[in-house]
Amino acid sequence: MPNPTITPNPAFNAEEESQALRKAMKGLGTNEKAIIESVARMCNAQRQEVIKVYKTMFGRDLIDDLKSELGGDFEDTVLALFMKPAVFDAKCLHGAISGLGTKDKVLIEIMGSRTNEQIQEIKEAYKKKFKSDLEKDIKGDTSGDYERLLVSLCVGAREEKPVDQALAAADAQKLFQAGEGQWGTDESVFNHIICLRGYGQLKATFHEYQKVTGHNILSAIGKEFSGNVEEGLQTVVKVAINPAQFFAEMAYKSMKGAGTDEDRLIRVIVSRSEIDLADVKTEFQTAYGKSLASWIKDDCGGDFKRMLLAIVG
Repeated sequence: MPNPTITPNPAFNAEEESQALRKAMKGLGTNEKAIIESVARMCNAQRQEVIKVYKTMFGRDLIDDLKSELGGDFEDTVLALFMKPAVFDAKCLHGAISGLGTKDKVLIEIMGSRTNEQIQEIKEAYKKKFKSDLEKDIKGDTSGDYERLLVSLCVGAREEKPVDQALAAADAQKLFQAGEGQWGTDESVFNHIICLRGYGQLKATFHEYQKVTGHNILSAIGKEFSGNVEEGLQTVVKVAINPAQFFAEMAYKSMKGAGTDEDRLIRVIVSRSEIDLADVKTEFQTAYGKSLASWIKDDCGGDFKRMLLAIVG
């Protein structure tokens, strides 16, 4: 079972939390520490309740109040934590598509790592919030094999069946013949298997592939594909094998080198907080020899740093 860092607070009281947040923002100055403590001790469903209770108690919109009191990456993180997960994902996808140029890394990370149920919720949230169809917008912004890969992932109809070893062996053989076993690459076979099979089934298939060829599927994809298609296929593969390891890598990539990709870091910490962030921390420590918290301390500052650390735990 995956391990989150944020779970429902058994002592939760929506009235008390609303009062604490109002007090933190009332009058001169803002008590950021109180806001961080309040937000971090609630799960997302509890935060949704506070949004309603706050408005009922004070006749004010909590989100509007937070926007007027906070700023920068700290504000972005707090607002993300107050969005339903599907709404946050939909907002990130819309931002990736609607800006100048497409932020492919965002499309690949979200579309390549969400479950069927999450994809359906994202599509609904996207339609409701942006009065537009996610698949249509993806098609309008991408092309070729990359477009086909994203459209396949956008269906959110990955199989949910028990693992079939015979099918895993057959699929491994098909993948080999479509790529390394021939001159040129039959992209459609990779797309079909990697987008349709369940994660458990894929894991078994990749194990068979290793047995047949003597190396892993990631290096085969690296040889046969390039650019966004390569990254998209490899994302699904990594998520099927070990999702926490994939998100640890995403967190690492957001902070390594000069500068920080704050948007990506916020996305990883917020979106995994109630799923598997405790596992992501473990994988991060194993892969990079230092804790995720210590990287955040070195890389981020001020209330933004304190908010992330309160979620990471």
